[in-house]
Amino acid sequence: MRNGRKKLSVAQIQFAPELGNEETSMDNFRELIFSTRHRADLIILPELANAGYNFRNRSHALEHAKTVDDSEFIDWLRRWALMHETNIVTGFLEKEGDKIFNSSVFINKRGKKEVYRKVHLFMNEKKIFDKGDKGFPVFQMEEYKLGMLICFDYLFPEAWRIMALKGADVVAHPSNLVTDNAFKVVPAQAIINGYYIFTTNRIGTEGELTFTGKSFAIDPQGNQLAMASASLPEVVTTKIDPLASRVKMITPENHLLRDRFPDEYGEILL
Repeated sequence: MRNGRKKLSVAQIQFAPELGNEETSMDNFRELIFSTRHRADLIILPELANAGYNFRNRSHALEHAKTVDDSEFIDWLRRWALMHETNIVTGFLEKEGDKIFNSSVFINKRGKKEVYRKVHLFMNEKKIFDKGDKGFPVFQMEEYKLGMLICFDYLFPEAWRIMALKGADVVAHPSNLVTDNAFKVVPAQAIINGYYIFTTNRIGTEGELTFTGKSFAIDPQGNQLAMASASLPEVVTTKIDPLASRVKMITPENHLLRDRFPDEYGEILL
């Protein structure tokens, strides 16, 4: 407890989803999520946790995509959130009409569902998914504010900054990382924007892709709070004070957000 404030317990569940098999994917994390019951305020699963990642093509992905309201996977997590009064973020293969999105779903402890759709698509994702169309929203999570990004979004500072300007205290970052670049970039984004970041990665191999694991948590000063192994399914739990993200002074004279000069940044829009 810091200054008498309640800590938030964040559980990152690292596991290997099964490509194209929602039922097996659920089985692969079910025992892990059981270990968090009554102990986690926020649970974060990896990118595309319900369906795997390395689809052959768009048609293959479309076979396994679901709407948020017609998914046994999301419904199971919603029941868990309600039963255990916890919040959950999960990657999700989402269908809307004839579009497919690489999405992240936030389910709060009252069962309300919110969606972010990945904007920055990586490699073959451009041939499979539609670009996200919901911008970079921030959602209320009790007294805190939660932002979401997905994997390759990490490389684009504008997305992180927008969430800081919207007041994010915590950013959930479900991922299927195959390089080590995020381990260098994400801590810098935490410092630049002054909030907690939870990069929850998967493990395993699909076709030619091997995922790097090492799910990690970063505080607003860019310090690593926790890291999982490179190859094992596990739960990493971190206790944080999200209100620390609201302290944006970096010196007595400098504020992370108020010291910006937006009128000078017009060239970035070119």
